[in-house]
Amino acid sequence: MKKLYTLFIFLLPLQLWAQYDNVMITNQVNPNEPSIVIDPKQPNVMLAGSNLRSYYVSLDSGQTWTQNQMSSSYGVWGDPALIVDTASNFYFFHLSNPPSGNWIDRIVCQKTTDNGSTWSDGSYMGLNGTKAQDKEWGIVDQTNNNIYVTWTQFDDYGSSNSLDSSVILFSRSLDGGDTWSDAKRINKVAGDCIDSDNTTEGAVPAVGPYGEIYVAWAGPSGLTFNRSLDQGETWLETEIFIDPMPTGWDYGIPGINRANGLPITVCDLSGGPNHGTIYVNWSDQRNGADDTDVWMSKSTDGGDTWETTKRVNDDDPGKQQFFTWMAIDQTTGILYFVFYDRREHDDTATDVYMAISDDGGETFNNFKISETPFIPNSGVFFGDYTNLSVTNGIVRPAWIRLHNGNLSMWTAIINFDVTTGIDKQLAEPTFELFQNYPNPATDETFVSFKLHEAATVTIIIHNALGQTIAQPVINKVYHYGKHVVRIPINGFDPGIYYYSLQIGENIETRKLVVE
Repeated sequence: MKKLYTLFIFLLPLQLWAQYDNVMITNQVNPNEPSIVIDPKQPNVMLAGSNLRSYYVSLDSGQTWTQNQMSSSYGVWGDPALIVDTASNFYFFHLSNPPSGNWIDRIVCQKTTDNGSTWSDGSYMGLNGTKAQDKEWGIVDQTNNNIYVTWTQFDDYGSSNSLDSSVILFSRSLDGGDTWSDAKRINKVAGDCIDSDNTTEGAVPAVGPYGEIYVAWAGPSGLTFNRSLDQGETWLETEIFIDPMPTGWDYGIPGINRANGLPITVCDLSGGPNHGTIYVNWSDQRNGADDTDVWMSKSTDGGDTWETTKRVNDDDPGKQQFFTWMAIDQTTGILYFVFYDRREHDDTATDVYMAISDDGGETFNNFKISETPFIPNSGVFFGDYTNLSVTNGIVRPAWIRLHNGNLSMWTAIINFDVTTGIDKQLAEPTFELFQNYPNPATDETFVSFKLHEAATVTIIIHNALGQTIAQPVINKVYHYGKHVVRIPINGFDPGIYYYSLQIGENIETRKLVVE
């Protein structure tokens, strides 16, 4: 593995000049606060969400997306958080707005077993009279399929009354999201209800190598941490201090309606040299209001102690980096970060950057992923976070563009070869898959591809639910050059299908329409 990492560090700076394909997921219904998740077991399937109640489905690894709207008898009121379990079921957590009850009075979980074609009406957690339940996130334990969720409870959202407080709550489901345990408070030091620096927020849970549950949040004590060693039954009586966040988590960014540096927690389960290491990522303005930076700290002893905070963005001082999110590739232990970045500009023009660390957060390499900058408008609500999902070298960030007063949601097609550490977009392609002809088609269609070297090829056709419909080619050896495969489709129902060409771990997918 050491040779792999050395090669990766040598090649990575070249990516500063790489062009990553940007894909617009939507520009409809004013999207913000994106969430995205890849199914590790079928990585061509990805789901995403945005405020207030939109969800998006891609069956071709993020190249194209369909859009729809969530509905629930409990109401859907934003803060989308998507996860996927070990059986390829997706969960969409969100706030509530019930027709009878109170605004955001519970956290709702809706489940799909068919890649977003249908959703359950939802289950819920945290209902506690008129108290507000906000800023939830979830995680699945890959060893037992338990689902853990943490969030903030406000006695009275926005209240400045000193008798009102905010706390961090936890709930779990042991039956695939059908039912949830009673909410359990896991922090000792409460915050206020103003929704600012002294409010306890930003609880994103992580699972450890032996089923531990880890979570950090920000509040009146700075950045703090707690853990459970028994699937959430008990927690430390007093949270552990990580970092003072000296200027707090609530800060201003020119051109942005509101901004925050709330933390994200992940744990390395890769089996590599940093297995079991806990990482927490956030941003703050300790270096000045005109120099927001992205930070990370880590613990190698289960959260008992935390190493010196490291700066993730590698530019010169004096520029703005904000709204960070972190994910870890559990096949390699490599850390990925996404954030907005103004290092190339002297005004509010904003790019999207990523950072990567393959040495356990000791060093970071930054690279731009957005094709063009945007200039935001503080009169339009921009949302509170970005998002990022990674599995086996497939990297899909999600971010919002606010340009000329218009909101849109984007991802980028970023793929790394986990065996060499080389960005696949910089490597010489080994094959090309072309659009089928005719398309739309009725009785038959032809799929062509070009190989740059001899390879063993499989072609799979799946429907809009991701189900395999046909395998016209299975492990057949083709030589260098262009090839055409006839595919009979006279038995297919009219609709949208996808055909994928697979060579080893490399997959390319295109859309097929049957009339």
